[in-house]
Amino acid sequence: MATALPTLNNQTPFQPEYMPVLIDTVNQLRAALGSALHSVYLYGSVAQRKAVWGYSDLNITVVLNRNLNSSEESALNTVKWRITTYQPKVPSLDLRVGKFSDVVSIGGIFEWGFWLKHCCVCLYGDDLSTRFGCFEPSWDVAKAMNGDIKAVLSDYRQKIMTTKVVKNYLEYCQFISKKMLRSCFALVMHREKCLAHSLSDCADIFLRYYPEKNVEIERLFTLIEGTQVPKRAALFMIEQFGGWIVAEFDKIERKIG
Repeated sequence: MATALPTLNNQTPFQPEYMPVLIDTVNQLRAALGSALHSVYLYGSVAQRKAVWGYSDLNITVVLNRNLNSSEESALNTVKWRITTYQPKVPSLDLRVGKFSDVVSIGGIFEWGFWLKHCCVCLYGDDLSTRFGCFEPSWDVAKAMNGDIKAVLSDYRQKIMTTKVVKNYLEYCQFISKKMLRSCFALVMHREKCLAHSLSDCADIFLRYYPEKNVEIERLFTLIEGTQVPKRAALFMIEQFGGWIVAEFDKIERKIG
C-alpha cells in the first residue's frame, strides 16, 4: 500500500529573522487586495524552517475570491516590488496566485489540494488545506506538480531571448531552472513514494533513477545560484534538457496514464 505524503509542521515557529518579513507581506497583501483576498500561504525553504537569511527567496501562494481588476493587479505587483526593495535580505518574492473556485473544484484536487496540503503553511485567512485529506505519492500528483511544463519552457525561452536587462535575465534563468528541477523530481516521485521539499532533495532523488543526467543537474544549479552565463547556454538548457523532460513525461504518461 502506498504511503501518504507528509505535511509541513504548522506548529514549529518560523525562523525569527523572517517573522517581520512575513507579517509585512501579509499586511501589504491585505491592504492591496482587500475583499478580493481569500487566504495567504507560505511555501519553500522559509515554510520548511530551513531558509538562509539573505539568500533564500520568499515564496507565497495567494488565493483570491475573484479575478482582479487592473488596479488590483497593479497593487499586487507593487507589493512584490516593495518587499524586495525594502527587505534587502529577501532576494526575491515569488507569488503563485489561484482563485478560490479553482482550488475547491473537482479538477483542482490533485493540483491545488496537494499543493496546499503538503507544500504550504497558511499565514492568513481560511486554511483551505483542511478541506483535503493526505495524498498518496502517485502519477496523478506528479502530473499536477509538473503542470504544463512545455508551455512554461516556451514562455521563459521567449523571455530570456528578448530581455536586455541583466537582473531580469538572471531571474528568468533562476525561475525556469527551479521549475525544470522540480519537474525532474515529478518524473520519479511515484516511484520513490516520497515528497522532496528542497531543490537539493529533488536533484538527489531524480539522479537515483537518471544518473546520466548529472551534468544537466549541475548546470541547473549554476543558473539557480545566479551565475550569469551566455544566453545561448541558458537557451540550450531549455531547448535540450527541457525538451528531454517534456518527452520523458510523455513517455511515462503513455505507459501508465
